[in-house]
Amino acid sequence: MANVDLKNLTLADLEAFIAGQGKERFRARQIFKWIYQQGVIDFASMTNLSREFRAELAATACVSDLQPEVVEVSTDGTRKYLFRLEDGASVESVLIPDEGRNTLCISSQVGCAMACEFCLTGTFRFTRNLTTAEIVNQVCTVQRDAEIRNIVFMGMGEPLANLDNVVPAIKILIDNDGLQFSNRRVTVSTSGLVPELDILGASVTVNLAVSLNATTDELRDRIMPINRRYPLKELLAACKRFPLPSRRYITFEYVLIRDLNDTLDDARRLVRLVSDIPCKINLIAFNEHEGCTFRAPTQEAIDRFHKYLLDKHFTVITRASRGGDISAACGQLKGRLDKSVQGSTF
Repeated sequence: MANVDLKNLTLADLEAFIAGQGKERFRARQIFKWIYQQGVIDFASMTNLSREFRAELAATACVSDLQPEVVEVSTDGTRKYLFRLEDGASVESVLIPDEGRNTLCISSQVGCAMACEFCLTGTFRFTRNLTTAEIVNQVCTVQRDAEIRNIVFMGMGEPLANLDNVVPAIKILIDNDGLQFSNRRVTVSTSGLVPELDILGASVTVNLAVSLNATTDELRDRIMPINRRYPLKELLAACKRFPLPSRRYITFEYVLIRDLNDTLDDARRLVRLVSDIPCKINLIAFNEHEGCTFRAPTQEAIDRFHKYLLDKHFTVITRASRGGDISAACGQLKGRLDKSVQGSTF
């Protein structure tokens, strides 16, 4: 049998694993701190454990690590990481600097099954869920390059379709004996899996971002097929009951696409849809990519949409495009390198 990767275990899981080996439960906390606060992956270096115990761990367990296959650095400081996994699959992470408050965007799946029409990642075939270790290791690896302030599950994949691994990963991220992120600094994004939204809210305390992108079921059915299962009424009802700590808000992400969802009528409908939900709105200009006929909105349309929401007293952020010179949009680096690999094979 393969050794147990301890990065797949929360602290509670590790305590159970250690107890199963006949050791004191407090040893789990020592190991956890070695892994996540000292960055140690070699049991021999865990010097407050007995030599005998370290040998037993080496025989039954391991601590995985990730090394980026490619790192691209933009002129604006954005860093794009491509990780090649043990089975040959690849995922991306993006480190986005913002006045010293670095945000790391991480992936939760290889590919994505949601098939959103505007999303480049959706053009990749869904392969599998990432393990808890593969999710956590994206953070551990990038932390060696730069301090990380915020974590967002907005990379490749639908996080709520992989809750069995995303929830334990979040618990490791926010554990005081683990990676020590405040739950205020961790955000999970979803395209709108309603039952899983309830499970997430009951399992961990995190920030929630919902990829909305349309104000009618007709349009959302077209560009986000998940809406056919969970239409706007059901999704927004789930947002209303999502447990939010005091003075926190749900973020609605809205990708503006020229002549599709960027009119004042769309802005008016958006206001009506979310006016009774504590929220802020992120406006994102569509990033044009090969194989998609959608076009980026004009600056005039962006400004008009933004101003209308501000005038209705919403907190609105128009997200600036970052890393345009390094394929920083989700999936661009993977797509380019995978094509290169395929091209060299034949």
